[in-house]
Amino acid sequence: MTYQHAMVSTSLGELLMVSDGGALTGVYFEGHRYPPAADRIGGRVGEREEAVIARAADEMREYLAGERRDFEIPVHPHGDHFSQQVWRILTQIPYGATTTYGAIAQQLGNRLMAQRVGQAVGHNPVSIVIPCHRVVGADGSLTGFAGGIGRKRTLLDLEEPAEAAAMRLF
Repeated sequence: MTYQHAMVSTSLGELLMVSDGGALTGVYFEGHRYPPAADRIGGRVGEREEAVIARAADEMREYLAGERRDFEIPVHPHGDHFSQQVWRILTQIPYGATTTYGAIAQQLGNRLMAQRVGQAVGHNPVSIVIPCHRVVGADGSLTGFAGGIGRKRTLLDLEEPAEAAAMRLF
């Protein structure tokens, strides 16, 4: 499989976007806690030179501008079977909603797997597009995010309805 990557400027900073030519395989922040393996990023291209990356960049900017709620770009994240299950569940969390690690573990049949779920969420290779930022702690607290808690807060604030934001205590 041949991979290509481009650096894409966004309101959240530079994002490394990776494509396998048919789907988006990675979206990584500067300083990402779990960066991609060198053999999974391929050669560097310009943002507009690779069709998947160009489309992903457009959709990401629309999302960050509040003009898009759902991503249409195909994704192909690499991970073990358990991680793939968790990531599929993440894609079902609606825009503006959150869930917990425990709730995802319960969906998978064992609430005691919350920590393992957290590891899979943290290693999500397609940040934002697979919305790992929508997973919070059992008490509603913002917990780990590979792109940093500040970015997670920004993404959740972007998706929060105006009425709820006005009522939220900081």
